[in-house]
Amino acid sequence: MRITLPSGTPAELARPERASGLGVALHPDLGGLRPLFDDLCARLAAEQGWTVCAPEPFPGREAMTLDERMDAVAGLDDERQLGALHEAAVATECDRVAVMGFCMGGMYTLKAAGNVAWRASGATSTATPPFARAVAFYGMIRVPDQWRGPGHGEPLDALRRPEACPVLAIIGDRDVWTPPDDVAALEALPNVTVVRYPEAEHGFAHDPDRPAHRAADAADAWRRAAEFLNEPLEPLAFYSTA
Repeated sequence: MRITLPSGTPAELARPERASGLGVALHPDLGGLRPLFDDLCARLAAEQGWTVCAPEPFPGREAMTLDERMDAVAGLDDERQLGALHEAAVATECDRVAVMGFCMGGMYTLKAAGNVAWRASGATSTATPPFARAVAFYGMIRVPDQWRGPGHGEPLDALRRPEACPVLAIIGDRDVWTPPDDVAALEALPNVTVVRYPEAEHGFAHDPDRPAHRAADAADAWRRAAEFLNEPLEPLAFYSTA
């Protein structure tokens, strides 16, 4: 169902019939919220028992074309994008939360994994919970040149923070958005597990209608993502409000 986060950002919220106790803040790809992601949220809730909330990355500008969205990324601000993910985490009403994203959303997932302490919009007494784990599907490891702007921090810098959570990065070796040098830098981080698919291009796992979709690789990637997020975790404490 559609909800509105405290910042005014539209989001899709899917609750399972039998909850596992894990909430997932899910950042869509460049195309934003649409039936593909409505269905994905519902499927993950039904199959995994996760409570899933996915915010729209371009609130108020949903009518933009893909080309317009591509041009608009440089003007996005990490504070707004990561803030929406933290609001989505709060909306799940789960004490344990993870973050997941695809393409551009995978880039923001890597940034969110850094776990900068965040206070949800309107919050007065509690900060949002830290992300326990992160799964980035073919997220950009460095901000692409055409997307650089004053509001962007680097994913690798976020992942080097001492508060950064464990990360599973799903990568296609033929993905031009994740060049080999970037992948090597990601693999060098101790809190990141990189799974590479030799024949896969960008966007091979989450949209069956894409020409790049690879059914067998997608099934394997989803299996790994589910296993990674479903591993037992100790309940996480909220950040101090001091």
